[in-house]
Amino acid sequence: MSSPAQALATEREARDVAESARETAWEHPSFVRELFLGRFRLDLIHPHPETHDPDESARAAEFMAKLRGVLGAVDSDAIDRTGEIPESVVQALRDIGAFGIKVPLEYGGLGLSQMSYIRAIELVTSQDGSLTALLSASQSIGVPQPLKLFGTEEQKQRFFPRLARGAISAFALTEVDAGSDPANMSTTATPTADGTHFLLNGEKLWCTNGTRADLFVVMARTPDEVGKDGRPRKQITAFIVEGSAPGVEVVHRCRFMGLKAMENGLIRFTDVRVPRENILWGEGKGLKLALITLNTGRLTLPASAAGGSKVMLRIAREWAATRVQWGVAIGKHDAIANKIGRMAADTFAIEAVAELSTALYERGGYDIRLEAAIAKLWNTETGWRIIDDTLQIRGGRGYETADSLRARGEAPIGVERAMRDSRINLIFEGTSEIMRLFIAREAVDHHFDLAFPIVNPDSTMKQRLRALARSAPFYAAWYPSRVLGALRPAMYSEFGKLATHLRFADRATNRLGRALFHLMVRHGAKLERRQMVMFRAVDIGAELYAMAAACTRARMLAQRGQPGAERLADVFCRESRVRIRRLFAALNGTNDTAHYRLAQEVLRGEHAWLEDGIMAPPSSTVAADGAEPVAREASRPAVAAR
Repeated sequence: MSSPAQALATEREARDVAESARETAWEHPSFVRELFLGRFRLDLIHPHPETHDPDESARAAEFMAKLRGVLGAVDSDAIDRTGEIPESVVQALRDIGAFGIKVPLEYGGLGLSQMSYIRAIELVTSQDGSLTALLSASQSIGVPQPLKLFGTEEQKQRFFPRLARGAISAFALTEVDAGSDPANMSTTATPTADGTHFLLNGEKLWCTNGTRADLFVVMARTPDEVGKDGRPRKQITAFIVEGSAPGVEVVHRCRFMGLKAMENGLIRFTDVRVPRENILWGEGKGLKLALITLNTGRLTLPASAAGGSKVMLRIAREWAATRVQWGVAIGKHDAIANKIGRMAADTFAIEAVAELSTALYERGGYDIRLEAAIAKLWNTETGWRIIDDTLQIRGGRGYETADSLRARGEAPIGVERAMRDSRINLIFEGTSEIMRLFIAREAVDHHFDLAFPIVNPDSTMKQRLRALARSAPFYAAWYPSRVLGALRPAMYSEFGKLATHLRFADRATNRLGRALFHLMVRHGAKLERRQMVMFRAVDIGAELYAMAAACTRARMLAQRGQPGAERLADVFCRESRVRIRRLFAALNGTNDTAHYRLAQEVLRGEHAWLEDGIMAPPSSTVAADGAEPVAREASRPAVAAR
């Protein structure tokens, strides 16, 4: 925890830390990056990337069959009720290799692809969100992923076999004062006198799997380095830390509105000796490692949203087809039918976005940082609407718990549990707001690199002239082409009735590119403060990506003899076009300033009278029973993976 003596980072310090870790080079193409530059590069994603590895497919099918068998014996209502995953379930998952899905074969893992992994997570989510948290936190952002990307051969030989056998791992980044802003990180790793070890001290909050982890990836501040300008620069380094090491303490297991059995806690590190050889990648590279790891890790939540949405669609379909009100099934009523039609189309698009983003990663030679961020943002928000609609369709039965439904003789369909479990998806691995900020920063990056000095009021005349000379050739060709491209979009005739949607997307992409350039010229350096304006631009890009993903997947499936996919894509694109037009119309946010000013008045307490007539909020207190921190050794029985 931060102490009163520790000052929080200034805005400039926070920006410097974030910028130092940001990937600035674009060595590989990105469809979404091209969207924000006003270029609809369908050739980057069509034909839909496919993998052809019969051996991997056979091994994946065998594993999925075993996984279905394990999940079929899981009592998810009991897990939700007790807040605990039975040890027998965890061991069953170990026995089939579910904690080492992507660990290479040569180290004892299943050696399956990212696509097989996300399909497994989709299946798990359809049964139990707490199990999804256990498996995905261990493999999407826990030790296996950064170890695969950045580990030395010695580290892989040491840790991969344990992970393959079922060792559970956790990712420890967040602190009380350091969430999306890592500049406030207070956990430190200080070299010992002989330089062979680091002493790790600090606390990590909301560490998923932390209460039972065998291995952690821990982000900590190592001694500052001095930059060329003589200023000290904060360094964040990633360490692999043994969960059983002296000084690792589970202070508190956190409990939440959903995912009742999630093993998440406040973890304290007190003089934990970590060997220097446990550094991942190198000193000072921890934050960049975390961001790169999250690029891949974010592919999991979109697939999880697909699994959850499919379950909700089935529940809504079955109920609306059999529940009779006013003489007909409620699915015949226009209000319910419209919800179900939209849910089906959106579920198709959610899976299309998840699978396309993963297929692009699998293909290689492609930069997925924006695709992964948009997939996480768009899928989780759209999936949330699907769950909300399902609860509405089920009515009181949607709000009632599965246990209560069972007790009075009805089918125990836990829509309210699904709602509680899924709400965290809009927060996990970067909140929706942080995702939009990240995407917005990348969306204008090219324009800022080229032309920002021209509109920056702090630029000298020399800097402005130099930037003008550098940017003029690009904009002389780029801007007219964005106008002409909108007037003469490609025909896309091979897509049949979906071609009209792709032509719309092509024109809208040209318009988006121009709009972002206009915003930079209009607002200059103040554009970064106009978050709501940029958020709307991001949402336009997200809708365009979802449209492209839906159409390319529908085309692929139609060629395989599944014509119904084109119907789903058509309905989805119709709705998406409405949203895109609405976002363009509101892009400049005529009421944003009024909202902001009112918010500042509220924060100053000027409208506190609105809160009259309610009870006082609870005060911050220590545990009423004076309980001591949970002893690590007592938190769980010993497991074979250690």
